[in-house]
Amino acid sequence: MREMRVAVLGAGAVGCFFGGMLARAGHPVTLIGRATHVEAFRAGGLHFEGLKFDEHIPVEASTEAAAVAGAQLVLFCVKSTDTESAAGEIAPHLAADAVVLNLQNGVDNTERIAAQVRQIVIPAAVYVATEMAGPGHLKHHGRGDLVIGSMAGAADGPTAGALEAIRAAFEPAGVPVTVSDNVAGALWGKLTVNCAYNAISAIGQMPYGRMIESVGVRQVMTDVVGEVLAVAAARGVRMAPDTLESVLRLAQAMASQYSSTAQDLARQRPTEIDHLNGYVARQGEALGIAVPLNRALHALVKLIELRQSGK
Repeated sequence: MREMRVAVLGAGAVGCFFGGMLARAGHPVTLIGRATHVEAFRAGGLHFEGLKFDEHIPVEASTEAAAVAGAQLVLFCVKSTDTESAAGEIAPHLAADAVVLNLQNGVDNTERIAAQVRQIVIPAAVYVATEMAGPGHLKHHGRGDLVIGSMAGAADGPTAGALEAIRAAFEPAGVPVTVSDNVAGALWGKLTVNCAYNAISAIGQMPYGRMIESVGVRQVMTDVVGEVLAVAAARGVRMAPDTLESVLRLAQAMASQYSSTAQDLARQRPTEIDHLNGYVARQGEALGIAVPLNRALHALVKLIELRQSGK
């Protein structure tokens, strides 16, 4: 295995999972995150409670964006609301040949990062169920795979090499990676999942398995998916024909998972809802497509955020 120096910007549940898997496989990894987690990482490593193992994995840790210096691969995992500011913070410290792998929710963050940095930025659709169970403690509930591809208009040569390097690092570490010629479709597929699950799980503070069995929820989710697919079609995005079925099946595969939006509201933190249902609502308005359920779910989560902020 060719060793790759890795930095994880935004060492929350997603970043700790993928960074932890790479560290466990022998790659030197620096986790960059909140002070409470960084202190725990420094004291005892990353506590990775996986489906098949429960280990403390040695990692470097920092609260400073400058810690990306020297990394060959940067996993970009901050909240979508912080994309521009975080990309701007790391830009002066990135190695000239570094590759930035965008593991965020949403469909437009890769372009937003690329506007701030000179390095190759690779979009990824992320499929993993995780949570931070405490300071420095990651709990893995299911899956853990990536779909990656080139940005529209990216140069084929350098990007193809970067895609292969990412696959070559992750797969021996136990992370399946699919290199797709339709990564936009994969990103919109993940957005569809998020729009169907995140807000409802957050409003009800319920895991997926229990949530979908509640009266009327399955039909609401079906209608939400229909709205997202209509917007995607108008944008010219190629979507899988079984998208709805795949979305609904996820509740069984991740029955115990709470959405990231639910976890944010439970901790009284701002959510990414503006970049999920809110994004679909804005796109629908711009395209003249009715998306009333996405608009309503966005508004309801924003109302909870407002109440929690005390404003």
